[in-house]
Amino acid sequence: MSDYAMAVTAPGGPENFFRRALTLPAPGPGQALVRHTAIGLNFIDVYHRTGLYPWKVARDLVPGSEAAGIVEAVGPGVAGLAPGDRVAYTEPLDAYATIRLLPADRLVKVPDGISDEAAASLMLKGLTAQYLIHSTFRVESGQTVLVQAAAGGVGLILGQWLAAKGVTAIGTAGGPEKTALAAAHGYARVIDYRAESFADRVREMTGGAGVHVVYDSVGRDTWQGSLACLRPHGTFVCFGQSSGTIEGFGMADLARGSLYACRPVLFHYIASAADLQARAADLFAAVLSGEVRTEVHQRYPLDRVADAHRDLESRRTAGATVLIP
Repeated sequence: MSDYAMAVTAPGGPENFFRRALTLPAPGPGQALVRHTAIGLNFIDVYHRTGLYPWKVARDLVPGSEAAGIVEAVGPGVAGLAPGDRVAYTEPLDAYATIRLLPADRLVKVPDGISDEAAASLMLKGLTAQYLIHSTFRVESGQTVLVQAAAGGVGLILGQWLAAKGVTAIGTAGGPEKTALAAAHGYARVIDYRAESFADRVREMTGGAGVHVVYDSVGRDTWQGSLACLRPHGTFVCFGQSSGTIEGFGMADLARGSLYACRPVLFHYIASAADLQARAADLFAAVLSGEVRTEVHQRYPLDRVADAHRDLESRRTAGATVLIP
């Protein structure tokens, strides 16, 4: 079968995906040619497809921000990688393809004991979890935190990692199946946001004290409640906006408790090759030790990516999803 990518010509719905043939040259200096074996699906892909994140390419857009595969060839000057190596990466775009040329220093070797599918679903989501709890707000044993979308890909990793660090994690999820899934992944308490006010329940669970930090990837639907859950000097970390862009937020909203707020981006935390390798090593160590277990909950053929996007946007998926070339 010929190599291809799944592309869109203009911002819009998932029906705009089409199959585009690919013919790639041999890798140049510092490059590696990687044949994908699994590709991660993330909400940031929807942001790119719809144009919520403005396009910066003068061509058809190929979404996709993480994948795993096998090195087929390396270019001049590449050290530490060879054909046959299993690798994974996260980059802002172009992962929805069967094969890809990449800067070799953006690739991470996948250790034995971690499958290609797991690695493909870990790079963006797992590294996001890593920087959130180690850098954006460095958690400490004994603290209490709230994670919105606890049954999502990042949420399931956060719940386990927080529990391993002695942190009490409260999660929100929609419906009994997703709340049960989150509860099985390290959360001390899980709130069904469809059935009750999560802000009221968090206050009740914490004896009115509130939480030290809220990790919120939902955005518009949750930000006000997230702020209401924080204790004085607490931190609101908005790292996504699956329900839409936050509107109406002002600095005065932080005055209720001398609160902090930030909007971190993964790629700022792995901008250097050294940071990428160090954070990936920490993530893989957590997986291999059993602190974080990885599970792929949905699989779609790459050429059915439109169906995957529809299911993701309608919240019919839970945990990690991969596309199989």
